[in-house]
Amino acid sequence: MSTTIEHNGVKVVGPPKDFKPTDSSNPNFRAIASLSPGIMRTIEPVGPAFMAYARRKRLGRTFSEDERIQQQQKVKKVEDESDGDISEPEDPLMLARDPKDWRGQDHYAVLGLSKLRHKATDEQIKRAHRKKVLKHHPDKKAAAGEGDNVDSFFKCIQRAHEILTDPVRRRQFDSVDEAADVEPPTKKEVQAKPGNFYKKWRPVFESEGRFSNKQPVPGLGDDKSTKEEVEEFYDFWYNFDSWRTFEYLDEDVPDDNADRDHKRHIERKNNNARRKRKSEDIARLRKLVDDCLAMDERIARFRKAEKASKNKKRVQAEEEAKKAAEAKAKAKEEEEKRKAEEEAKAKVDKEQGKKAKEAAKNAAKKNKRAVRGSVKDVNYFATGEPSAKDIDDCLNDVDKVIASIDVDELAELVQKLEVAGKDGAKVKEVFTIKTAEMVGTSKLKDSDLKYFK
Repeated sequence: MSTTIEHNGVKVVGPPKDFKPTDSSNPNFRAIASLSPGIMRTIEPVGPAFMAYARRKRLGRTFSEDERIQQQQKVKKVEDESDGDISEPEDPLMLARDPKDWRGQDHYAVLGLSKLRHKATDEQIKRAHRKKVLKHHPDKKAAAGEGDNVDSFFKCIQRAHEILTDPVRRRQFDSVDEAADVEPPTKKEVQAKPGNFYKKWRPVFESEGRFSNKQPVPGLGDDKSTKEEVEEFYDFWYNFDSWRTFEYLDEDVPDDNADRDHKRHIERKNNNARRKRKSEDIARLRKLVDDCLAMDERIARFRKAEKASKNKKRVQAEEEAKKAAEAKAKAKEEEEKRKAEEEAKAKVDKEQGKKAKEAAKNAAKKNKRAVRGSVKDVNYFATGEPSAKDIDDCLNDVDKVIASIDVDELAELVQKLEVAGKDGAKVKEVFTIKTAEMVGTSKLKDSDLKYFK
């Protein structure tokens, strides 16, 4: 009979009192030690096993029943576990898709990642796949009695998972994922409301930026963007370096056992189709950037400011040219005025000089007459009636004196003659002194004189 010990309300069943540690079925069994004496210990009921035991006792479930219910709740928890990014309603048409048409299916929509698409992380794809598998597994649907073809959509799920977890194949699918494209706005939509240009065009370039080899992609900016920032944005997009390829749309190439020429033909056909699609995509993107540039309010503002700056510079240049022309005209006018004044002065001086010359000439004539008259007044120095010869000799000497002296000397000579008056001796003395002076200065030769020696 077994022994029973009760400790803190818990009954512990021990071995019978007559228990001997031997094995009758094995005669060679030998105990190497005896059981240690029992020890009373305090045992606290903790851990998942105890909680499961307590749950079963509390709800009155069997072990298998409780395990089945727990698994169902775990599946439901995984299905409901979502941040909202992988929880989407399923389209009935998508659920009925033929798995053979896997190229035409939206792999992101199949996994419930339509909102994230190329932005979905590997962890999100993994979670979405697990959720779809738990919901659409063929065994589960078969157990629910959903009939034939219960694995059709499940195959679509597996294909989507296969493609989206392969970096190369996922990039190929992302290259042709039209559902991720954002339609560019029309001019009417942009002009409908202030600020619509940035609101409508920013998502377009964010979508196109997923194909850029250069990261980060410059943003569209806003109304406060500088001219340099806007020019950098358009330079980037006009020289866009795209990794986008179109292998996903290739026609299937036959296997190696097929006709080799046919296989080469399909490969050439695919390569030509890729190049054509690439060229069309480049032209599409260029037109998109052109349309955005044409609607960009900042470009018009920059051009207006640049035009104003050019006009300002032009006006300044015109003003400077005008000032220079006015200064030149003024200088020319002043020069002409100066020349006119000089000409007028020269004319006056000329007139005055002419008058002075006339006056001097007249004075000289008068002085000459006075000199000639002085010898006439003294009867040509004769005591009686002078002979013609005496008159000629006297006048000849007088003329030689007059011809050999300047006007000043002539005037001086007249003054002296006026002092001498009509005194013949004094007049003759004046002439004699003058002729002697002139002979001494070589103005006259002594041989030239006949009367005044």
